[in-house]
Amino acid sequence: MDKGLLVIVSGFSGAGKGTLVKGLIDRYDNYCLSISATTRDPRPGEENGRHYFFVTVEEFERMIAEDRLIEYARYVGNYYGTPRDYVQKKLEEGKDVILEIEMQGAMKVKAKFPNVVTIFVSTEDAATLKSRLMGRATETVEQIENRLIRAIDEAELMNGYDYLLINDDRDASIEQLNSIIMNEHRKMTYNTEFIGEIEKGLKTLFGR
Repeated sequence: MDKGLLVIVSGFSGAGKGTLVKGLIDRYDNYCLSISATTRDPRPGEENGRHYFFVTVEEFERMIAEDRLIEYARYVGNYYGTPRDYVQKKLEEGKDVILEIEMQGAMKVKAKFPNVVTIFVSTEDAATLKSRLMGRATETVEQIENRLIRAIDEAELMNGYDYLLINDDRDASIEQLNSIIMNEHRKMTYNTEFIGEIEKGLKTLFGR
């Protein structure tokens, strides 16, 4: 069984990265979304091991000390992180594991896993991004402005990603996301094990 790929999907708030990732996983069976560990309390309808791994602060800090997290951060008094064991288990099963994380976490993962595939999702322009944020009608004007200000800082780091995906059409963007990952599977750097095996087999056939 071929090992899966680790894929990071980041993007501006409002660019639709969550929608694309959900669509990708619903459409194809070779992907799985990494499940984060968190110290916050479960919300109504959330299940442990399905939406998050819910742990205590003590358990989470033990995971940090034992290097059992690929990346982690603290937001509004709660820890969030990506468990190493879960990700590696899914990769060994041949699943392509999607990490939908912010830029800070993405750079931490990239430092530990040089072969990770990084994809940044954006709208076609800044005006569209603002329009989408306002169209959600879930935040105040001040919150939207804060997200746009944050996007300015994020834009400066976009060239640290392997791919840029302009999400101007949902279905087409899902297919483009799948194509990017499938192309990565065909790269020679990923197929080093296969190359070694076929080289060994050929030498055996000719007694070399």
